[in-house]
Amino acid sequence: MAEHVDPVADPETRTVRICRDRCPTCIFRPGNLMHLEPGRLAKLTAHAIANEGHIVCHDTLGTGAGSICAGYAAHPQGAERSLALRLVRAGALRATFTDEPTAESA
Repeated sequence: MAEHVDPVADPETRTVRICRDRCPTCIFRPGNLMHLEPGRLAKLTAHAIANEGHIVCHDTLGTGAGSICAGYAAHPQGAERSLALRLVRAGALRATFTDEPTAESA
């Protein structure tokens, strides 16, 4: 069974939320700051690419307004294969760039 992930798109405004910058503990930063198991990032990325998906920023999980991880959006294959990002490039949807949530806003 697939796990629930907050949507990154708002159908009413026809926008896709994308993190403006990588958060301080972004899984795409060097050094495995989120202490992922070896190979986990590669598996997450490969799964998202294979399914034309994306990776939701872990700082936006559970907020009800997930955003595509800035690190994934910058990934050459991720940006090319993500349906949401392709729809933004095609002009069918607009990008809304979000900032890192703070303790007050999360």
